[in-house]
Amino acid sequence: MKASFWIGTALAVLIAGGAGAQELKFPPGQDSRFNWKSYEDFKAAHADLKGQGLTLFGPWRGEDEILFNSVLAYFNAATGVDGRYSSSENYEQQIVIDTQAGSPPNIAIIPQPGLLTDLAAKGFLTPLGDETANWVKENYGAGQSWVDLGMYPGKDGKTAYFAFPFKADLKSLVWYVPENFEEAGYEVPKTMEDLIKLSDQIVEDGGVPWCIGLGSGGATGWPATDWVEDMMLRTQSPETYDKWVKNDIKFDDPAVVGAIEEFGKFAKNEKYVSGGVAAVASTDFRDSPKGLFDIPPKCYLHHQASFISSFFPPDKKLGTDADFFYLPTYASKPELGTPVLGAGTLIAITRDSPAAQAFIEFLKTPIAHEVWMAQAAFLTPYKGVNLEAYANEPLKKQGEILTSATTFRFDASDLMPGKIGAGAFWTGMIDYVGGKDAKTVASDIQKAWDGLK
Repeated sequence: MKASFWIGTALAVLIAGGAGAQELKFPPGQDSRFNWKSYEDFKAAHADLKGQGLTLFGPWRGEDEILFNSVLAYFNAATGVDGRYSSSENYEQQIVIDTQAGSPPNIAIIPQPGLLTDLAAKGFLTPLGDETANWVKENYGAGQSWVDLGMYPGKDGKTAYFAFPFKADLKSLVWYVPENFEEAGYEVPKTMEDLIKLSDQIVEDGGVPWCIGLGSGGATGWPATDWVEDMMLRTQSPETYDKWVKNDIKFDDPAVVGAIEEFGKFAKNEKYVSGGVAAVASTDFRDSPKGLFDIPPKCYLHHQASFISSFFPPDKKLGTDADFFYLPTYASKPELGTPVLGAGTLIAITRDSPAAQAFIEFLKTPIAHEVWMAQAAFLTPYKGVNLEAYANEPLKKQGEILTSATTFRFDASDLMPGKIGAGAFWTGMIDYVGGKDAKTVASDIQKAWDGLK
């Protein structure tokens, strides 16, 4: 749910017998948006791999599988390797079964750092080396953050770099309708203080600033966790965020309670939310942004990840009828920089081979990113890509947010134990908007965490 993002336009791609036989989507050398030199240099350096096989296994199915295969085709064409990708509905369980049985794929693509932590601890992952870790640090926006995300203790207890980030997801966004702003004379706020002033101005003008909906069936409450996580990154250091995720500081620590209360300044303000506070928990998150498009608008602002545009009215065009801006930081806390909340997939070697090592090297080329960027639904923090390769302006703008970030942090609730991040945290946020105070709610969540066996 939280890791699904904006679905792009379906593509017609010729596939015959796997990626090894797939035509290249963009003929090398013919489109100036792409860094073809990176492709030719990689090809020249890996000509000795012809005839080798490479198996890749991951979460991408449907259109994403087609898109990834269009990238893999360039690796195959450059190296002569027969790289083949597969997936499964239960890929998380399958990768555990395959590694334990001694028959893993060469490459595992996994969006759950917790699962990778377990695989590394059992000795099922091959370290990618300091050189690759340093490359990510130097070439990715918020590079150290991405390195840290791939660092886990191995079977020997020593921490090493095991997972390369590829295909990021972005959450720290606020959505709005430019025409509504223009008619009312509002400007996109640059700081959190300005965002609060804008919210107050909308109320003063007789409008309602925010649409917030936490409903999601059995997962009701999860949108509030994104709010709290974003507020943690805007009020506390990244190190405090990390300690919270690991339960090294308690959920009812003042730092966490304060972040919940920052969320409450928006969600528990009767004048701030469409339908009043009582509607926040009951409104389905998929329906909550629709008030942006009513005439007159039921709200002017909506905080949600990039995927939410999939639920906008189908006739609304991104960039014109709807747009977004980075959820700003507090001017009073310049030391926190420009943090970004998100998620993404990590690529690890589960069965080492020269072709597997070469695939990791391939991911360091701009072309490995630009091929997917130019089609749909792909974001990268890689600063070496040509931003003009993005399929549209909204994706380009989101890519710029990622490359200019000073800190990136993975969605906290996805890193916590399931009964907390996908349980007590969700229900606690419903209790909070329902009237309980933040300290009590946070203490209840901590009790649930303490009760885990």
